[in-house]
Amino acid sequence: MSRGLDRHRGRVGSRTLDKSPDAFRTISEVADDLDLPQHVLRFWETRFPQIKPMKRGGGRRYYRPEDVDLLKGIRHLLYDHGYTIKGVQKLLKTNGNKFVVSVAHGDLASVEALAASSKDGGGSSSSEPRVSMADEDQLVGRAKAPITRRFFNFVAGEDEQGEVSIGKSSVGKEDRALLQEALYDLLECKRLLDQVR
Repeated sequence: MSRGLDRHRGRVGSRTLDKSPDAFRTISEVADDLDLPQHVLRFWETRFPQIKPMKRGGGRRYYRPEDVDLLKGIRHLLYDHGYTIKGVQKLLKTNGNKFVVSVAHGDLASVEALAASSKDGGGSSSSEPRVSMADEDQLVGRAKAPITRRFFNFVAGEDEQGEVSIGKSSVGKEDRALLQEALYDLLECKRLLDQVR
């Protein structure tokens, strides 16, 4: 085999593995590593000013190791924890980059320490160390306001009714609101996806 073919064949796997941990990464390498399309990374650059890739000749992006770690944290919060972009922006603003990176690495000791230090600075007491009371509305699936609309006639009676029985289980009023909010979020996502297509 020719040398060029070997280099091309090992581009994704070996070139990335041959680099040191402190090496800069191209957008394609980072996109492959995070299992995301490149346009998502470019979009995140517009939403998160903390991500600052170096741009070389021809507009080619090179991500620093700190940027890659931050991108991993952002991806983890958005995709695994269900945060919105606005929610992650608030977390970055209140807790800093190290907090988001620690969450991505699963370093609970660092997460708790960073949350405690930001809590001491802000004076806020929250039951969840990673979310302040102001950020609770930024989690996807949490009701942002009491829902007054009906859930496709899910409830036959009045809204003051405490629980609705469905088979052997029951759904409380708060759970109905959460389900309804999740449905509206999904419908909004579908609408946005349809616009892109």
